[in-house]
Amino acid sequence: MQHAARNYAIVTAAYWGFTLTDGALRMLVLLHFYRLGYSPFTLAFLFLLYEAAGVLANLVGGWLATHYGIARMLVVGLVTQITGFVLLSALDPNWTAAMAVAWVVVAQGICGVAKDLTKTASKSAIKLTQSQVQAEAKEQGAGQLFKWVAWFTGSKNAMKGIGFFLGGLLLESLGFRGALWAMAGLLAFVLAGVLLSLPPMLGKKKASRSVRELFAKSPGINALAAARVVLFGARDVWFVVGVPVFLYSAGWSFTMVGTFLAAWTIAYGLVQALAPHLVKRSEDGLSHEVPAARLWSAVLAVIPAALAAAVWLEAPNLEWVVVGGLGLFGFAFAVNSSVHSYLILAYAGSEKAAEDVGFYYAANALGRFIGTLLSGLLYQWGGLVWALSGSALMLLACWLITLGLPARRVLADRLRG
Repeated sequence: MQHAARNYAIVTAAYWGFTLTDGALRMLVLLHFYRLGYSPFTLAFLFLLYEAAGVLANLVGGWLATHYGIARMLVVGLVTQITGFVLLSALDPNWTAAMAVAWVVVAQGICGVAKDLTKTASKSAIKLTQSQVQAEAKEQGAGQLFKWVAWFTGSKNAMKGIGFFLGGLLLESLGFRGALWAMAGLLAFVLAGVLLSLPPMLGKKKASRSVRELFAKSPGINALAAARVVLFGARDVWFVVGVPVFLYSAGWSFTMVGTFLAAWTIAYGLVQALAPHLVKRSEDGLSHEVPAARLWSAVLAVIPAALAAAVWLEAPNLEWVVVGGLGLFGFAFAVNSSVHSYLILAYAGSEKAAEDVGFYYAANALGRFIGTLLSGLLYQWGGLVWALSGSALMLLACWLITLGLPARRVLADRLRG
């Protein structure tokens, strides 16, 4: 039990280091290129391959983690991220705009692969660790799994929030290239720790033998994956470009924007970590948790709809109305995300948990891709009103999809089998 918990702690610490640099990278690229005069759509385009690469990286990464071991995929993810940073640092300011955009898009794509390989490996390790602990201590079950998932996801997002602040700070203090080299150095230190401390065959299982088997998921996993697409699309459709650009255009500095997004993401992570205390628990791990997913999806859909109306009506002190609304959105979204992250591991089989998690987070990456694309397009076409309206429609779809989730353990097991 102590050995399993030790591996969980090492994987969590490694993912913290990775997420810190990943959050910093997003803010670094967004603010640097906005300062150079790039349009909202072009800014969104810079992140498109980053998000699109994540779809394939999650699917393939889940299979690779099952076949070769979780620890090895964690190492591959860290090395790939360092490679992306080095490529970005080679950007020449004398290049044409088209050449610069192409170079950044490719480098961001490499970082997108790194992010999702690392995420799939790390979250699969939670299911593996929980299964080991449950085998040794029979009293630990779904409740322990929910707590571990919530803590891992919440702490990860808190680190990402710190990364947003770090990105804005590094851009102002070290410049674009210096910041990238500093982050590459930090990840090299994390990589050394993983290589020296984790067993290389951690999580190695018998992988699916065909593409058809890889995609043959239970109805519960399929429905949850579909809900995840629109859930994260609804966040990124106004969060990736709309909010930072809106605040910067309202007179906020780079550091102020980065600090606010950092504070929001840290608070969002803390709420995720507290989600097990906000959601009524059930012995089977589903009968209360699935209705909670439905309820919080419905609550979440109301917030961007109300904000869109406020922006359209040009409410007084609009920037602070948006900031307050973003806080409410973050709270409800954090509970939603934490419950969904728990449910995928509750539905997943222990033998091929990495494949199930990879499939689910491929849907997550697809949602981020759609949200990122629409974030630039909708903001350019209709400003924040259109972006918020798009978010509300996606969340309505999310709520409708969650109505089809199995809410009983026997039914879920029968459908999976």
